[in-house]
Amino acid sequence: MQQNIERGIDLTSLEALLIGAVQGLTEFLPVSSSGHLVILQNLLGVKEQPLIFAVLVHMGTLISVLVAFRADIIAILRQPFTRLTYLIVVGCIPAGLAGFFLAPLFARAFESLLVVGLGLLFTGVILQVSERLAAVTIFGKEVRETSYKDALVIGLMQAVAIIPGISRSGSTIAAGLMSGLDREFAARFSFLLSIPVILGAGIFELSDLFAAGMDVNHYIPYLVGIISAAGFGLLAIKVVMDLVKRGRLSYFSYYVWVLGAVVLGYHFFF
Repeated sequence: MQQNIERGIDLTSLEALLIGAVQGLTEFLPVSSSGHLVILQNLLGVKEQPLIFAVLVHMGTLISVLVAFRADIIAILRQPFTRLTYLIVVGCIPAGLAGFFLAPLFARAFESLLVVGLGLLFTGVILQVSERLAAVTIFGKEVRETSYKDALVIGLMQAVAIIPGISRSGSTIAAGLMSGLDREFAARFSFLLSIPVILGAGIFELSDLFAAGMDVNHYIPYLVGIISAAGFGLLAIKVVMDLVKRGRLSYFSYYVWVLGAVVLGYHFFF
């Protein structure tokens, strides 16, 4: 971990701004933030994953979720023992277990453009399939109709999306649509489900940052990255909510298919 921290502080403020913007946009657009960060790091020549910086910009996207869904969060804090809370808890279990038991496997996946390319292709498929199924759903499930099995299925997709190239927002929204959830609720539940996962990962990894000890001057690129991720994340949330309501989220499948093909081509021929 110390090696990752040291490599992370080599980032300039401009690189941090760019990576934060990419993280903020791709975290919520169904195009895989992790996949784009791996690609961007390869383009910038950052061969080792700066894990602490990645966690910090994820915390930036957490800020955007808290702002965008502050009404839901306030309602949960005022009345924590509700069905929505229980659904979120159930949905977070798979990602928590996967992150704990399979962390080394996921870490190796972040070094592979092959994994990223295949993950992007998979993301495009589930976006198309989910939209077609949602198009024939007459009545969508709201909170009361959503079962714990539905939440678990969505949570399983969130766990799978730890693999770079597979979009967390895209896969969880797609799982919600395929489970028969109302379009708007599927997107809203996906965003709320991300809060405990991002927060838990951030707390776990930030402990390593403070334990290592760093000069305060090295925090400037991190701060730039957090602010950039938060601002662009809020923009992406608004775009996704609008597209999901209009049944247009699958448009992104063409983008991830093309990008996935390019990444695989680069992996095999260069």
